[in-house]
Amino acid sequence: MWKDWVRPFVRPLPQWSAVAVVPAAPLVTAALRWDGQAVDVTADHTVASLHPLTIASSVDGGARPVLEYRDGASGRLLGRLQLVRDSSLAAGVAPLAFYRVEAGEHRCLAWPLRPWNAWLQNRGMAKHAASNHLNMPPAAAQQLMIAYLCPRPVVLVSVAAEEHRNIFPMDLIGPLERSGLYSLALRSTNVSEPVLRDVRKVALSHVPAAMKGMVYKLAAHHRQPPQDWNGLPLPLRPSREFGIPVVAGALRIQELAIVHSQIIGSHTFFLARTISSEDREEAAQLHHTAGFHQAYRRRRHQALPEV
Repeated sequence: MWKDWVRPFVRPLPQWSAVAVVPAAPLVTAALRWDGQAVDVTADHTVASLHPLTIASSVDGGARPVLEYRDGASGRLLGRLQLVRDSSLAAGVAPLAFYRVEAGEHRCLAWPLRPWNAWLQNRGMAKHAASNHLNMPPAAAQQLMIAYLCPRPVVLVSVAAEEHRNIFPMDLIGPLERSGLYSLALRSTNVSEPVLRDVRKVALSHVPAAMKGMVYKLAAHHRQPPQDWNGLPLPLRPSREFGIPVVAGALRIQELAIVHSQIIGSHTFFLARTISSEDREEAAQLHHTAGFHQAYRRRRHQALPEV
């Protein structure tokens, strides 16, 4: 219909799309390129902080590498981030490289819609700066959307200590494959951040896409832990090794032992080793991706199911 064609020219695409993805062959691949070399980092790069926007990887790409995202089926270039190695940051427990994002571009939309959509989105972010939970400059938010070309799973993070228990959603997570570590970037203002640094144990519940509404309600727990655990919308059970409350209907449960934490700008970056992993069911899991990536897939009749 003509309305579907004209709509992107009068209002911006959503910044983010909540989609259902069955973990399998990656829909989008990521490669770090420098000095004529290229290394697949699809399972070896993660967001370490939002402000400043920082990427972590087990791969050392030198001083100024480029992170490229390509369609997993066609190999078509979808976007790239220009990175700058931050030599002031080091993990200590493993040889990791940290990169500041200097610039970025995507090719999911055709010219002139691409810059026009970015302008509309940036105008909206500036207009609603007070309610923008990312608290990022518009240019950095555009670069973050490029990092979400690889759809990122949404998990519920469970923390338990003697006098503190909490469960809240996160998507700034992921493996750093070559190091054997798993990372979480938690906003330092989260009420459970000091507890997590102290107890050094955490459990992740990978949830079905159908649970999106219930998962989003738990976002309030970033500021205040639940007072009535019996009143939570999701049935819970103890995790296998730690006994931390996890989602009974989760598709996968991971228990992680934290081996390192450090503050990077707006976030505390945690590194952990996997203690146990229960893969209970292979089904569509809740993920986030960039709105312009979903628009790219929709034009090719390959849109991911939205939830």
